[in-house]
Amino acid sequence: MSILGTRVLRTEDPRFLTSGGVYTEDLVDDRLTGACHVFFVRSPIAHARIGAIDVTEAAAAPGVIAVFTAADLDGLPDIGPMMPGLVNERMRRSLLATDVVRFVGDAVAAVVTEEPYQGEDAVELVGVDYEPLPAVVDLADALSDKVVLFEGAGTNVAASFGDPAALDEHLFDDCEAVVKHTIMNQRVAPAPMETRAAAAVWGEDGRLTAWMPNQGAQGTRDSLASLLGIDIAQVRVITPDVGGAFGAKFGADPEHAIVAWAARRLGRPARWTETRYENLIAMTHGRAQQQTVTIGGSRDGIVQAYRLEILQDAGAYPRIGAILPFLTILMTPGPYAIGKAEAVAKTVVTTTTPLGAYRGAGRPEATAAVERAMDLFAAEIGMDPGEVRRRNLLPPFSEPHQTAFGALYDTGDYAAALDKALAAADYDGLRKDQAERRERGDIVQLGIGLSCYVEITGMGDGEATLPEENATVEVHPDGSATILTGTSPHGQGHATAWAMLASDKLGIPVDRITLKWGDTDMIPEGGGTGGSRSLQQGGAAVQKASVELIEVARRRAADELEASPADLVFDAGRSAFSVAGDPEATVPLARLAETERLLVRTVFSAPGATFPFGAHVAVAEVDTETGKVVLTRMITVDDAGFVLNPLLAEGQRHGGIAQGAAQALLEEFVYDADGNPLTASFADYPFLSATEVPSFELAAMATPTTYNPIGVKGIGEAGTIGSTPAVQNAVIDALAHLGVRHIDMPASPQRVWQALQAARAGTAGGSGGSSPRASTGGA
Repeated sequence: MSILGTRVLRTEDPRFLTSGGVYTEDLVDDRLTGACHVFFVRSPIAHARIGAIDVTEAAAAPGVIAVFTAADLDGLPDIGPMMPGLVNERMRRSLLATDVVRFVGDAVAAVVTEEPYQGEDAVELVGVDYEPLPAVVDLADALSDKVVLFEGAGTNVAASFGDPAALDEHLFDDCEAVVKHTIMNQRVAPAPMETRAAAAVWGEDGRLTAWMPNQGAQGTRDSLASLLGIDIAQVRVITPDVGGAFGAKFGADPEHAIVAWAARRLGRPARWTETRYENLIAMTHGRAQQQTVTIGGSRDGIVQAYRLEILQDAGAYPRIGAILPFLTILMTPGPYAIGKAEAVAKTVVTTTTPLGAYRGAGRPEATAAVERAMDLFAAEIGMDPGEVRRRNLLPPFSEPHQTAFGALYDTGDYAAALDKALAAADYDGLRKDQAERRERGDIVQLGIGLSCYVEITGMGDGEATLPEENATVEVHPDGSATILTGTSPHGQGHATAWAMLASDKLGIPVDRITLKWGDTDMIPEGGGTGGSRSLQQGGAAVQKASVELIEVARRRAADELEASPADLVFDAGRSAFSVAGDPEATVPLARLAETERLLVRTVFSAPGATFPFGAHVAVAEVDTETGKVVLTRMITVDDAGFVLNPLLAEGQRHGGIAQGAAQALLEEFVYDADGNPLTASFADYPFLSATEVPSFELAAMATPTTYNPIGVKGIGEAGTIGSTPAVQNAVIDALAHLGVRHIDMPASPQRVWQALQAARAGTAGGSGGSSPRASTGGA
């Protein structure tokens, strides 16, 4: 019986649960002996010109070794935007702010101290003269260009996707019912348990060794080398244990480069660990899309046309968040067969923290938009939202399906996922309970929210680059094995999953297989972990390497057994070769590694990205007097193909569902009109813990892909993508009979209460926490 598909316990857990992880701040290494400590002076003003910077008092403070400003960094390159052909190239950034600061948290100086306790006091002694400039926080203000953040750019528009003037003015002419609404997919903070950190030392050979929490050592090495203006061959990146990332730890940030630069300048190792306050204001944020959805169709529930208009907040400097509308547009129609659909987007800079990738990165935004649109359309025509979805889902397909937006869905059965979720939830019973509460006029009303989704996972680096990953598998004379991978685990369970794949082919017990990753000298190439790519590419590479290793070993076994390779049979149960028809003539796999290393390095390439899908049902109780929301049930179908290890897959689903529900109910990073962050601590920035969520009800469904031999798709982001709109829809559904049409996320008690008051007053269609919306019946 194959080990694949079984609930193998995580081999990583004993270490984490006993001695604990070793994170960047915990590192003890002889190379870091005598390390100094770096702290950053950050702007307290969102937008200002920098006058004089006085470091005299700070430089004289106890323990201070040096204070650096941008003037000291001559020769270091400035930072251009990602994809310069798409993003305005004049929106550039220096490692330390030079003439202008553009968000609260922008670093203007670095203070280096002997001991870590000396830094926080010393940064307060750096005097910076700021000439305040108007803040630009509101997206409409940014789009108006009344205040421009980058004078050389002449505009705040960082990127455009499609031409609004080319939108079809007749798109909805044939529709009996049309609904238009502007919604906000709010800004959130990744808030990993481990904040950003770095340790750096330069060797006598002139090479830099840097330890950093990251999602891919190889990409981080390349990014760090670029920031320092040196060749990648001069940089070695080592990844310690990583305490969460969620997309925000890809590559290197300016602070990482400053730590490395300071270590070279001072001729001694340097270290940095940011505070939680710094993490919340300076690490990239996620989401932050204003979306205007227009949906139209017939009153029998068929959606005929859909338009999505996006205004993306890039924050102060265009990072990867500036280009994520590309993925949102790619996934515009979701799992639906919509006759006519179009989407456009603009990205603008604001005087706020830069936007980066956050679990799902552009795809959750697409699902949130179309799923709110489906509910708005269902309400407009008076049809059950489940039935509207069922009537518009694409039919099952086992051959790739090309959408009008360029996505090539590999396999899918979207209606089956919806039906399975509704059956598991007892949807009819829930609607009956809801009707009874409404008839009684209960204070606590019941809401049922749905979402159907499809997402893209395991993408290549570009249109001309196929998704790929490398792996090395080596069998040792003692019967153990080592795997080298270009992926970068930080909680996903790669050590267990990769060992399962190798064990299945090699017959070596899982607990005798060691996984290594995250050292660019040991593994110079790799795509890291993000975009739910790891198993379908990194795992497939391990499986491929294991198969190829057996063939290498077969030739050696043939020499030892004096037989033809074609006559040999490998028995994984015994991890040995034998001659067909003569089971006594055997040679163990381990023995074949005694005289010469037995290893294979290979690269697995997939023909394209895969598209997991699913359906979520959220059940919420809403107190109509206080606005308090309690999520009582969460039922999900998350189809990511073959399930290699249900324990690991369920863990990914649990985390994703909770994270998505937290955005719907609690999380929002907020600024005031002057660009001051109002949610810069966990006292002000809440998220869900285990005590605020129900036990998730996970229904099983597996539609394998043909794009890799394992048949797997990505599962790391699916829960986040499906749960957010389902929970939001549940809250609104609970109050729909009271006239509430929409509530922007997060559906906090205040917003829910405001929406109820607006509905009772007959204003804004019962929308909460947002501007008035337009709704029209008929076109």
